[in-house]
Amino acid sequence: MYRTIICGIGMGSRETASRLLRRAAALVDESGSIVLMHVIENIPRRHLTELPEEFETTAIVDAEKKLASLCKEMGIQATIEVRVGVAASLLVSVAREKSADLILLSSHMTDITDYVFSSIVDKVMRHAGCSVLIDRRPDPTHQGSAPQVEDAALL
Repeated sequence: MYRTIICGIGMGSRETASRLLRRAAALVDESGSIVLMHVIENIPRRHLTELPEEFETTAIVDAEKKLASLCKEMGIQATIEVRVGVAASLLVSVAREKSADLILLSSHMTDITDYVFSSIVDKVMRHAGCSVLIDRRPDPTHQGSAPQVEDAALL
């Protein structure tokens, strides 16, 4: 069992997010805590002029509402963290901040960007100071495909 679990939830299916949260609840100590984390990736400066001024604030509030709704629906107590930045770096730094002993992520089907830039999961595995558990079940949209390592998954 784990004292503090960082559960990384990204842009994927609600089913995947539910599965991750359920797994975190099963693995956390009775007196432990779950931090449900979503990262809104940095947007290059050149694109900021094309987006409404309140884009980041709206995205943060929307993600927090969806994660809170998921926790309430499932009856699972969790702290919600939504941050803007680089997902892998933030997952590792929040795990360090919270003295987490587990980071829980999901996997997805790899694509060309994973080979060029490396995946979030790959970066977290290499830099985390704690254990990393990767849920490798395929997303329902990829039924019949072999599961591969992915980026954190929801919203």
